[in-house]
Amino acid sequence: MKVTLKILLAVAVLVLAYMCYRSIRGPIEFNEERETREKAIIARLIDIRKAQIEYKNVHKEHAGSFNDLIKFLNEENLPFLVKEGALTDEQLESGMTEQQAVEKGLIVRDTFWVNAKDTLFGRGYNANDLRFVPGREPLEFTMDTATLESASGYVVKVFQAGVLYDDYLSGLNPQEIYNLKDKTEKLDRYPGLRVGSVTEINNNAGNWE
Repeated sequence: MKVTLKILLAVAVLVLAYMCYRSIRGPIEFNEERETREKAIIARLIDIRKAQIEYKNVHKEHAGSFNDLIKFLNEENLPFLVKEGALTDEQLESGMTEQQAVEKGLIVRDTFWVNAKDTLFGRGYNANDLRFVPGREPLEFTMDTATLESASGYVVKVFQAGVLYDDYLSGLNPQEIYNLKDKTEKLDRYPGLRVGSVTEINNNAGNWE
């Protein structure tokens, strides 16, 4: 009987020790994996923002879908200015303009048209991956556009792209995900990672910045 009791006590001690260990390590492991996933997601959202800004520069509005944005990157070209030479102090003092110097052949200013994807991200970049949440494929980011009016009456075209905690943290500790969502909702913030906004003018900022 005493032996059995000792065994039960030993098991209880081990279980208690393991529970204490998990209560400490659980949140740490959750945050480590969350940080790993979010690092890749943030990098992709920054790419989406970069592409959307250039799309708007060309088309005067943001792309309404990833199909439009990816087509722009793959098929359209952007101007690339090549500069050779610069005005000397003497030329500047004489009032010579850059255009006059170009016309006289003193300096070179030439524009080439280069593929949008290559210009923004370099050769070898796969624009087709832009829609996917890294490491969670085939999960896609949501994306939307809107037109807002500033306090001064200025009309601003905005976009938003993001992914929810529930989607990109799936498979991790449900209680930790719930705690994260609960904290975010109490602060009235987007429950996930997002760049831009369709409800406020935030200069295309990411909510991690």
